[in-house]
Amino acid sequence: MVPFGSISSLADATVAELHEAFKQNTLTSKQLVEYYLSQILKLNSTLRGIVEVNPDVLTLADQADEERRAGASISKSGLHGIPVLLKENIATLDKQNTTAGSFALLGSVVPRDAGVVVKLRSAGAIIFGKANLSEWAHYRPGPNGWSARGGQALNPYLMSADPRGSSTGSATSVAADMVAVSLGTETDGSIIGPSFANSVVGFKPTLGLTSRSGVIPISPRQDTVGPICRTVSDAVYVLDAIAGYDPYDNATELASKFIPSGGYKQFLKENGLQGKRLGIVRSPFFNFPNENSHLAQAFENHFQILSMILNSKQSGESTALRTEFKIALNSYLSELVSSPIRTLADAIAFNLKYSTLEMIPEFGHSIFLEAEKTTGTSDPVYQEALANLQRLTENGYVKLMTENNLDALVTPNSSVTSMIAIGGFPGISVPAGYGPNGAPFGICFSGLHGYEPRLIEVSYAFEQATKVRKPPSYLV
Repeated sequence: MVPFGSISSLADATVAELHEAFKQNTLTSKQLVEYYLSQILKLNSTLRGIVEVNPDVLTLADQADEERRAGASISKSGLHGIPVLLKENIATLDKQNTTAGSFALLGSVVPRDAGVVVKLRSAGAIIFGKANLSEWAHYRPGPNGWSARGGQALNPYLMSADPRGSSTGSATSVAADMVAVSLGTETDGSIIGPSFANSVVGFKPTLGLTSRSGVIPISPRQDTVGPICRTVSDAVYVLDAIAGYDPYDNATELASKFIPSGGYKQFLKENGLQGKRLGIVRSPFFNFPNENSHLAQAFENHFQILSMILNSKQSGESTALRTEFKIALNSYLSELVSSPIRTLADAIAFNLKYSTLEMIPEFGHSIFLEAEKTTGTSDPVYQEALANLQRLTENGYVKLMTENNLDALVTPNSSVTSMIAIGGFPGISVPAGYGPNGAPFGICFSGLHGYEPRLIEVSYAFEQATKVRKPPSYLV
């Protein structure tokens, strides 16, 4: 007898498969949560992908099961009864912490759920817990996937390999089947990077398509919240739930115009590549070193290369981010109901007084200190950096896409992330294979604002045609 109806095993089950089992009454949300809890007990002490589990998670699962038995309308939602793991910089007004991995914010109380959490709860999703991350979303230099609260997250495919960051725990936890779906955040590469490195799907939406309210910020100009899952379809289920207007994030009003009638699931088409015009830039993205010749061969096999050259030198991003970080973080901290720190200056003082990071030489306080010295957006240095970023976006990425009439740009791993970060453009990373040592690599499809339907069609068709992803074997 099949244990869960149409699902032979809960391992790596998709959202659609889980919902079918719910529908057949062969699986409950409580059973699903208990399965993931058992996975955490087996794996998380080594992988350190999850910082904390919601203490009310079993109660929430029981509630979802009762709604399903009662035939409540919410039970028809695509994420109803599905546990969702949140990166630990995404606020929840419950018994969980929101600290960005830093002890400086332990015990702080947020004024409300983050905008994406409001939407997840409205869709009936179960807020499962908080994922480890590179501390302060990697805005303090240090090892990818390390935070004071969570320790060092490891790559389940090759534990000596770089797990990337900053949404490290969101990616490793999904890859290791400690949860089906998760949310990450990206300022520059923090969804795409850990997704390719851990052989999962990472979806960075158009800036403002998903709310950033209640997310510990770096830059409102670049910050984005998006799904990290094992399949494109699961990522789309999550995007459908979290996209849309939030009165606490002005950017969502403008970006809401990009949401198609009927949502995003309609673009999960196996023939989605038909008629699409894809651009692949050989230089610099496909100039692989000799030791990565397997990457070059894999991508040559996947696509017929289109010959185009992009000559774009990204400059000014770090200067702009430092100014924006100070303003945005001070604003976030000032709105907390209670907190051990209230300003960036307080965070610096805390770190200097209590930091245990001296044991990790790569870690430092330099970015925080540089950000604290900034004097605001009227500073000519900031204005010059911002103007340069806008020129690079228009004369580089936008020009490349529009002059060549591209539906998507195709790049390996996370090589394109700065380009799409500074312009607020979307991208989807999909597993593309494994190196000789077992370390994963990925392929990224990116586009202009509102190109999510095209990117979903392309990435889903690629995923279904290749089906290269395999579960990790936890090699040391």
